[in-house]
Order: sequence, then structure tokens, then C-alpha cells
Amino acid sequence: MLALRLARRELRGGVRGLRIVLACLALGVAAIAAVGTLREGVARGLAADGSRILGGDIEVQGGSQPLPETLRAWLRARGARISDVVTMRSMLVAPSGERMLVELKAVDDAWPLVGTAAFDPPQALAQTLGGQGIAVEGLVMDRLGVRPGDTLRLGHLPMQLRGTATAEPDRVATPSIFGPRALIALADLPATGLEQPGAILEHRLRAVLPAGADTGRMIRDLRAAFPEQGWRLREARNAAPAVARFIDRTSLFMTLVGLTALLVGGIGVANGTRAWLEARHRSIATLRCLGASGRLVFAVALIQVMALSALGVLAGLAVGAALPALASRFLRDVLPVPPVPGVFPAPLALAAAYGLLTAATFALWPLARTMRIPGAALFRDPLVPARVRLRGPLLAANAVLGAGLVGLTVAAADDRGFALWFCAAAAGTLGLFRAGGWAMTALAARAPHAGRPWARLGLSNLHRPGNATPLMLVSLGLGLSTLAAVALIQGNLRRQVLEQLPERAPSFFFIDIQNDQMDRFRQVLTEQPGVQEVQEVPSLRARVVAVNGVPADRVRATPDTTWALRGDRGLTYAARPPEGTRLVAGQWWPADYAGPPLVSFDANLAKGWGVHLGDTIRVNVLGRDIDLRVASLRDIAWRTLGINFTLIASPGLLERAPHTHIATVRVDPASQGAVLRAVTDALPNVSGIRVEDVLRTVSDLLGQIGAALAATGSLTLAAGALVLAGAVAAGQSGRIRQAVILKSLGATRAQIRAAWLVEFGLLGACAGLIAAAVGTAASYGVVHFVMGTDWAFLPGTLAATVLSCIVLMLVFGYAGTAAALRAKAAPLLRNE
Repeated sequence: MLALRLARRELRGGVRGLRIVLACLALGVAAIAAVGTLREGVARGLAADGSRILGGDIEVQGGSQPLPETLRAWLRARGARISDVVTMRSMLVAPSGERMLVELKAVDDAWPLVGTAAFDPPQALAQTLGGQGIAVEGLVMDRLGVRPGDTLRLGHLPMQLRGTATAEPDRVATPSIFGPRALIALADLPATGLEQPGAILEHRLRAVLPAGADTGRMIRDLRAAFPEQGWRLREARNAAPAVARFIDRTSLFMTLVGLTALLVGGIGVANGTRAWLEARHRSIATLRCLGASGRLVFAVALIQVMALSALGVLAGLAVGAALPALASRFLRDVLPVPPVPGVFPAPLALAAAYGLLTAATFALWPLARTMRIPGAALFRDPLVPARVRLRGPLLAANAVLGAGLVGLTVAAADDRGFALWFCAAAAGTLGLFRAGGWAMTALAARAPHAGRPWARLGLSNLHRPGNATPLMLVSLGLGLSTLAAVALIQGNLRRQVLEQLPERAPSFFFIDIQNDQMDRFRQVLTEQPGVQEVQEVPSLRARVVAVNGVPADRVRATPDTTWALRGDRGLTYAARPPEGTRLVAGQWWPADYAGPPLVSFDANLAKGWGVHLGDTIRVNVLGRDIDLRVASLRDIAWRTLGINFTLIASPGLLERAPHTHIATVRVDPASQGAVLRAVTDALPNVSGIRVEDVLRTVSDLLGQIGAALAATGSLTLAAGALVLAGAVAAGQSGRIRQAVILKSLGATRAQIRAAWLVEFGLLGACAGLIAAAVGTAASYGVVHFVMGTDWAFLPGTLAATVLSCIVLMLVFGYAGTAAALRAKAAPLLRNE
């Protein structure tokens, strides 16, 4: 085939003109391949270690109610090995009086059923936890200033610190929002006095089945044997669903950011292809004049571009496959499980498809344009670009390739709606920057003449024939738009968490206060100076069993509301609406209401579950199923940080059930430590949660996520920098020719440099302003519509975006200017 032979002969001359194509594709493909490989590795790690993470082949979660002995007998009769675990939060008190909130885990002698626990100093589980022993995370020892052998108080029980827990096989490495881990023996839990009626805790039973047992069938048989129980059953293949959802969502965002980098790289492909064709315009024109058809020229160029694109894709795949192994070493404390190392074909094939589709989509236009220009015009094209309209088949092919790229993005995403919106936003952003470039060119052409010659020359460079103004705007602007959006989202979340706390936000939440302890609790607070406000409500633990007769695990809820169908939920009762209640539907029951149980439900959850007034929500409270009829819907202001419940029931039946109380206390900052010590010394089973500490932990977690997204987003900026460098390099010959002519006419180096810096400075300012607008719109959409929180304008972040854009553009412009000014005039003039 003639086209193939000519293309192969051309490729022997090297890839000098298409290096930017290789670099742009390799960068974007590497980002997508790395994210996909890391996600697949983590997913396989979760699947491979499912039994270890779950603690067995199946797990039964009983909520706050102890699991019955009949369940254990049923499992043992089928050959299962079982282990009981109880988790809760409590205060741990050091001999010095210092105290901190810990995530307490009480385990039996059979724990762990899968894997091995490790302690420092090394010793067996029985030696560590036996005889009222306790093991903690190293952070606890640092904060409390204790060491092995010291006596700590947990509830009413003094316990000896035996060491630190260095390996906990059934724990996923996720951040502890409320405190670090502490391990005790399950046999010691009753003596602590923490396991009170209505206390916030979780009973779990793990079971390892005999070899060859069908886990799915065992779960179905268990449900059939205990049909009235509202237990949550999990198996090893779904050991950490919340972690899997988090990984999927984060991977989606990072993949889309990587795709943005690839789209910017696509612009580099188009620019590099155009520059490469311009460098060969004489050869192409000669071939056309000698009788070569436009199709032949097009085929030769297309083969070369796609061959080199394939090399760039292969380079990106190699880097993307290797990066996760390196990244896992640095992300060891961030990833929930160690990723399974390996080369996974699926994410690599997806990244390759993205890269090749992008290369074909963006390269087709300049290639097709060259095919449509006659041979004689090609000689003039570098100086006076010919206007060429592409025919229908080529436009259709370009549209099909673009649609294929969009279709692949949507099909590969877990959240296809979000991916579709991303594609629309990306196309709109590209169009906006392109339109901004055209508008800037038109404004520069119509601008009044500046007084200084170098200023006039800088403005004229923006609208001269063959100018790269739109290309440069797109090159740098899209990457900065991504970083601006990420920075604004992260800034808004930090503002929501830390900076916008309500003036009357509580200092502490005190939980697990028993009914007979309320008078003592109030007395302690009355005696403490600095206490400004106290609010208290009754609290029960309830598990949603069914909604309108549909079991909770089969309710078709929206993704943002499924969390309320898992595990225990807080439930309270009230005769009158709590202060600040805003009903959006229905009415509150009379204060003396004594009929069947009613409930006031969260309006947002009701919308997600499809619940309306008069519908029934069945909850399990203390092992008993209770049907609650929806009497009203409330708009809950969670940001007040006050006591809010998704479910508030009418008094009566629940009022007579065993329950505890939750209280919020607002205290002067200087008195917070004294109040916490006084309450937890007087009532050892009561736990105090400092709101500021929790919000700081959440803020740090958001910072880690934001840093990961910003690091991925920086790839978009890097791709833009490559494209910008390519654009500057492509126009370098013209700048050298211009510099030589201007110097021959008497212009000084300073005047030429000033003219070009005016050009690049205006380009940077325009790109920065558009990037700030795009980042603002994108961040508003994510914060307001996806996250459902208030958005705030952050001028400092946007100013940094504009300034960064100007600086980057000036750096590249100065580099190009310096190279052009170093060119000697005589050799160029002789050649011309």
C-alpha cells in the first residue's frame, strides 16, 4: 500500500515535530491508567481480604440489642466458628486526670477468627487483654502521656495498659472521626458500667463457615429462621460497602480530572499536528503538485499521527501501570487496604481507548484541512492561511469520534448522570475559551492605537494572520479552571466545617446519660462556671426495618439517602415541636396526643425514599418492631450543630421504653476542660464529644481528599503547559523572522521584549478571568447541587487563579522572546 510505504519512510526521519503529541497523550493516559489501576487494586484488595476485614464469612449486626443465644446455637449447629464483638465510644481517663474519647472495641477469646492481631510489646491476646488489660493506639499514649503498666479508668473499671495495638485484622484503615481505638476483653465490659439500657453501642457476631459452605444460602436460611429480627447481615464479598462507595466516587472524580488533562492534551495533539504539517508544507505541496491526491496525503499523515499517538498511549500506559505501586508506599496510611499489585487489563484498555479516541478526534480536523487545500495554496498557507470548509463526511467522522469519546466516558462511569454533565461542561468550557480567544482577537483589532510602539505591536500580535490567541487561551485556561474549581470546592467545605460555625454552636455532646442520672448531670453543670446553655432530649436507638411494607434493604432510595437505611438511627419523642422546627408538610400532633405512634420525618430523606404523609415507617426498637405513621415532614438545619433527629416520634409508647438522654452544652473556651472532667468523673459511663475536635478531624480528612484531587488536577495544568509550550514553539519561526525584521528597522531588544510581554500578559489576564469564571460556576454546581450545601464566593482563591495564569503566560512568553532575540539577523536574511 503506497500510503503505508510513504508513512513508514517519513517516520524514519524521526518524530521531532510530533513530540508534543507524544507528551500530551502520555500524560493524560498515564493519569487515567494510574487512577484506574489503583482503584482496581484497592477493589481486589477489599475482595481478597473480605473475610479478614469482615472478621468472618458472615456478620450479624444487632445494633444496640444483644444478639440472642439461639442465633449462636443455630450457627454452631451448622459447623460455624463464631465470635462476638461490641463497639462503642467512651472516655478513657489517665492517672493524671487527662482524658480523651476513644472508639472502644470489646472482643471475646475467639477473636480474631480470620487474621492475627499484633501488639507492642509482642504478646498473646489473652496476655494483653486478660485480667482487666487494655491495648490502645499509639496516639492515645502520646496524648494522655501514659506508658505500658499505667492504670487507666474506663467507665467505673480501672484497667492496666498492656501496650499498643499494632495490627487489627478486621479494621479498615479509615480515619477515626470520634477518636482512636482501644481494645478490651468482652468479659470486662459489664464491669465498666458502660453497657447501659439505651446506650449507643453495636453488637456484632461474626461466623466462619465450614469449608465449601454456600454463604449466600446460609444467609437466606438465617433470614428464614429468624424472620422477625431486624438484623443487618453482611458477607465477605461485601465487607466494607461504605469504603467501596467512597473509593468509587473518589475514583470517578479523579478519572474525570484525568480525562480533562487528556482533553487538554487533545488540543496539544491538534496543535502539534498542525505545526508538524506546517513544517512539511513544502513536501506536501510538492506531492500535490506532482499529482498526489488529497486522500493519499491525508492517509499518509493520518497513519503517521496515529502511529505516534499509539506510542504516546503505550508510554502513558507503562507509566500509569507503574505509578500505583509507587503511590501505595506513600499512601499506606490513606488507603483503606493495601492494593493488590499487578497489571490489570481493563483499566489500561479503558485508558488506551480514551487516548486513541482523543488523538483521532483532535487530529482529524487539521489533517482534513490539509487534504482540502490545493497544492499551490499550500506554498502560501504558512503566511496567508487558506480558508477551507470541510465536507460532510469529514465533519460526520469528527462528530462520530467525539460522540464515541462522550459515550465511552458515560458508559465507564458509575454515576452516568454526573459523567454526562461533565462532558457537557467540558465541551462548553472548550467552546467558551475558544470564543474568548476570538473575542480577544476582535477587540485587539478594534482597540485604539496605543501611544507606545511596543504596545501597538503587542496588541497587533493578538490579531495578526495565523495568530494562536484562541489556542493559547484554551491551553492554559482549562487546566487553571480545573484547579480553581477544586480549590473553591475545598475552600467552601473548610468554610462550612470550621469558619461558619453558628454563634451558639454547642461545645460538647454528652451521650449515654441514664434517666436516673439526669438530676446529677444538671447539678454538676450548675456547679461549673462558664456553662452558658444546656439542652437535653431523650434518645433511643432504632433500626429502619421497612418502608411502606418494603424491607429496608429493598427500598429504592436515592444514593444520597441510603445511609439512613443502614445501621441504627437516633430516635426521640416530643410532645411539642423542638425549638427551630420548620415543618414543610403536615402538622404536629397535639401535646396530649395518646393515639397510635406518629413520626415527624426528615423531608430530605422522605424525598429520597419516596415517603409521603400518611405512609408507614417500621422501626425496630429494643428488639420490638413499631410502625410509625408519618404525620409531618421537617426541613432539618444540620448546620446549627444542635440536637437533631431524622425521626421524632409522638410520646406514649416510646416514652415508656428504656432509653438514655443526649445533652448539648455550650461552655466558655477556658472552662471546657474543667466541665468535661467534672461530668465524666461524676458519671463515668457518660461520654463527652468535643465538637471542635470532631470538626478538626473532618477538616483534615477533607484536606487530604482535596490534596489528592488537586494533585490530579495539576496534571491538567501540566498538560496545558505542554500545549502552551508547543504553541510557543510552533510560532517561534515567525517570531524569529519578526524579531530580525524589527531589529533591522531599528527596534531595540527592550522594545521587542516589551511588545511580546504585552501580548502574553493580556493573554494570561484573559485566560485567568475566564478560568476564574469557569471554576466559580463548576464549584457552585458541585457544592450546591451535588453536596447540597451553601456556596460562598472566595475572591482570594480566584485572584490567585488569575495571577497564576498571568505569571505562567509571561514565563512562557519570556522564554520564547529570549530565544527569538538571540537569533542572528544575517543568516536568516541571506536564506530568505
